[in-house]
Amino acid sequence: MSTPRLFLDAPLAEGAELPGTPAQAHHLGTVLRRGVGDAMSVFNARDGEFPARIVALRKDRCAFALGAQSRAPAPEPDLRLVVAALKRDALDWVVEKATELGVASIRPVTTRRTVVDRVNIERLAAIARGAAEQCERLSVPVVHAAAPLHAVLDAWDGAPLLVAAERRASAPIRDVAATTRLPCGWLVGPEGGFDPAELDDATGRAFVTAVALGPRILRAETAAVAGLAVLQALAGDWTAT
Repeated sequence: MSTPRLFLDAPLAEGAELPGTPAQAHHLGTVLRRGVGDAMSVFNARDGEFPARIVALRKDRCAFALGAQSRAPAPEPDLRLVVAALKRDALDWVVEKATELGVASIRPVTTRRTVVDRVNIERLAAIARGAAEQCERLSVPVVHAAAPLHAVLDAWDGAPLLVAAERRASAPIRDVAATTRLPCGWLVGPEGGFDPAELDDATGRAFVTAVALGPRILRAETAAVAGLAVLQALAGDWTAT
């Protein structure tokens, strides 16, 4: 039986006794069938990871006693995902997989061809937390509120931003990613792709580079994950030994 990991956004230190959230109490007691005295670990990007014991567990409350630090905090890649707001199941899946792939932030955007007009940021943030707990990373990506694509581009800080442009003649993502350094971002449009004028506006900015993901047309969620994997392999922390 694996040891549960829980993200706690509170100062972590050896000897501390900290409360969890009602959702964490439900997950531990009802889903995982854990009880007082059981082992687990808690973590965050600021303080690292600590082994812990459950010292209180009821239906809607829990508390943990922390042992000595087991992992020190460490820098994580500033890889950003900007993705058109997709339908619920597809966007949920993208958030989960992007978290596993190590992204620092996820920013849903609305475009001219976006069919979704509302994004539940709280649900997506919970999915990101759960994925971080499962994949043993220390940080949880920031999930931003949905915003129009042009507004996100206007406010961008100038870091390289690669955009999937499958219907245009573009350099292979491998060639561009190999010469890119973090921080950088990956921009994926909606099903059916960007409106041509919208893509013209994006690629007219100095920090945006259009790239190709091969000879096949990918679903938006597939393109999101495929591009992130290439960027991590060639520019991110997959290069670490």
